[in-house]
Amino acid sequence: MTLKGKVAVVTGAGRGIGKASAIGLAQAGADVALVDIDAAAAEASAAAIAALGRRSLAVRADLGELAQIDGFVGQTVQALGGIDILVNNAALTQHGKFLEVTEATWDRLHRVNAKGAFFCAQRVARQMAAQGRGGRIINIASIAGKGYAQTSNPAYAASKGAVIAMTYIAAHQLAEHDIAVNAICPGVVLTPLLDGMLAERAEQTGLSVDELKERMCGPIPIGRANLPEDIAAMVVFLAGPGARNITGQTINVDGGLIMH
Repeated sequence: MTLKGKVAVVTGAGRGIGKASAIGLAQAGADVALVDIDAAAAEASAAAIAALGRRSLAVRADLGELAQIDGFVGQTVQALGGIDILVNNAALTQHGKFLEVTEATWDRLHRVNAKGAFFCAQRVARQMAAQGRGGRIINIASIAGKGYAQTSNPAYAASKGAVIAMTYIAAHQLAEHDIAVNAICPGVVLTPLLDGMLAERAEQTGLSVDELKERMCGPIPIGRANLPEDIAAMVVFLAGPGARNITGQTINVDGGLIMH
């Protein structure tokens, strides 16, 4: 149990990548605070962590509101004794081509994906620096932020590009506190978030969800999409002792869609 004695916070932990990451961290020995805007989903994930014999805390928070970010940080410290790992995962997406993106769509996506991710990292980093025992911040970005041309929504891509850029700067500026900051860039991940987007696109295009999924997964060189557990495995590695000298990196987990 390489993470025994560590406390992790996972945002967007109610389902998908966040839930899988929280479970993976708990299996490695960490206690976990699970943050989600859906309180029931956070509670269900917390119950799964508790069933593994680890301490857990479910917190409902809207990460577009800084007061609520401060709230989950304070609750985690009070309940679990500090924060050693942040998995900055919560995000929104939707389909929308370049000529179709509205101001409302741009603001909705960036409010959580960019603003929320930045201030979660900042507030947790302040706590880590005050603790004086280092830490790990793992931002869940996307290959969309690296210019993957098949990305459906440029506003989403821009928000994930912001996460990648802030990863580099945070890694440089937080190194003096022994806080490593990295980003994971998933490709296609089979999650409820993807299912919702495909259902929306199916309604718009008249194509079936299966047809759209086949078009999305067809170009993957390795021949399969990610499961949430594929991303969680990288999260656990970056949180563990084997990654102690890895910082400022953006690591693709995408089956080869982007090879750099």
